[in-house]
Amino acid sequence: MQIIQTLFDTILGLGSHIFLPIVIIILGLIVKLKLKDAISAGLTLGIAFIGMNTIMNFMFGFISPAAEAIVENTGLQLTSIDVGWSPVSSIAWAWPYAILLFPIQIIINIVMLAIGKTNTLNVDMWNVWNKVLTAVFVYYVSNNIVFALFIGAVQVVLELIMADVTQPQTYRLSNIPGVAFPHSMALINVFLNPFDQILRKIPFLNKELDVEVLKDKIGIFAENHVMGFVVGIVLGLASGYDWKGSLNLAVYLATALVLFPMVAKLFMQALAPISDAASEFMKKRFPGRDFYIGLDWPFLAGSSEIWVTLIILVPIILIISAILPGNTILPAGGLINVCVGAPLYILTGGHILRMIIIGAISTPIFLYAGTYFASTITNLALETGSYQLGAGQTISWATMESPGWRMVVAQFAEIFNGKFIGILLMAVYIALYVYFVMTFKKRNIQFEQEDALSEQ
Repeated sequence: MQIIQTLFDTILGLGSHIFLPIVIIILGLIVKLKLKDAISAGLTLGIAFIGMNTIMNFMFGFISPAAEAIVENTGLQLTSIDVGWSPVSSIAWAWPYAILLFPIQIIINIVMLAIGKTNTLNVDMWNVWNKVLTAVFVYYVSNNIVFALFIGAVQVVLELIMADVTQPQTYRLSNIPGVAFPHSMALINVFLNPFDQILRKIPFLNKELDVEVLKDKIGIFAENHVMGFVVGIVLGLASGYDWKGSLNLAVYLATALVLFPMVAKLFMQALAPISDAASEFMKKRFPGRDFYIGLDWPFLAGSSEIWVTLIILVPIILIISAILPGNTILPAGGLINVCVGAPLYILTGGHILRMIIIGAISTPIFLYAGTYFASTITNLALETGSYQLGAGQTISWATMESPGWRMVVAQFAEIFNGKFIGILLMAVYIALYVYFVMTFKKRNIQFEQEDALSEQ
């Protein structure tokens, strides 16, 4: 166990910008891509991840102080401190059985590929920690290692199935062939899908409204640089900045929104040859089947719809956190809720207005999950010593990935303590999950019909 732990620690210590390109190069060689092309694809993917993370850090460096200023201006004080995802991932990795989720994910993925239950090969080993975190929560309630690992395994299956059914929508949005989105953050869409279905019945919200459509309606104001500038001005003024500070924020935000799509093209440049080779490789061995490469969410981060939505949601999240009954967590580290941006982008097909509305609707789910798990995360931090806490301090994660799923499985784990309400919650979750899959299968049929008409 210790040898395996050391091996994976070494691999993960390389960083995702090194680890993932190595996986892509190996995958490229397996599917018969030429060595130089495989190396070029892997290196370009590493550059794409670094480029995207650099721009995000650049943008967060200017937005975060503005968001903090809004918090200070409101005088909000809640008891749990939002530490964001990074400390929580450290707490998850401190679980002694965390390393077991690596072979569990790999074996499940290979078996499902072999028996035709998924077409997605998830190479995003970096986010195994999300399965670990779920298992940790379940273990903390049930004190049963096998059950905790079982729930982690179930999450792997749910992510792969969602990646399959959402792949056509993902492709239409990203224009990157053969790529899927098997990320735990997508599980929030199980709860948000009914809201999207209701909003789609409203005529005004049923028509396409992405950036391209906005350009036709409002012209230059929908261009990335102008849209980023306007949103930056509004955010700056809401933060109490003077005109100079607001103009600075606006120009930096405009810069980020212009650079995101540029870097996003690198993902296509890196993955297109791998996708073509993998598709050819699989068709020879499994006629009639498609094959997708599962990646972390930044390959979708070139979308202006995501960033405009997330920035507009900042003051909305703060207002809701102030008035939500029972909420104890004040968003800070996760105030820019990237854990809902990419899922909403896929769920709504990039409809900006529906993204904003459903993003606001989803905020209580995140805040209640942050409140619900605050004592667990705090106790785990104290027990593992993986995060230094002040006296009487309580920490949590305000914009936790897959918050609803984690609350359901934590309640489900209460059956080990003689409490059975979790069975009902799990039944509801399964029903919503099946509804989500059916929704996207219908959408995929519609896509096929539209493609057939366009080819005539």
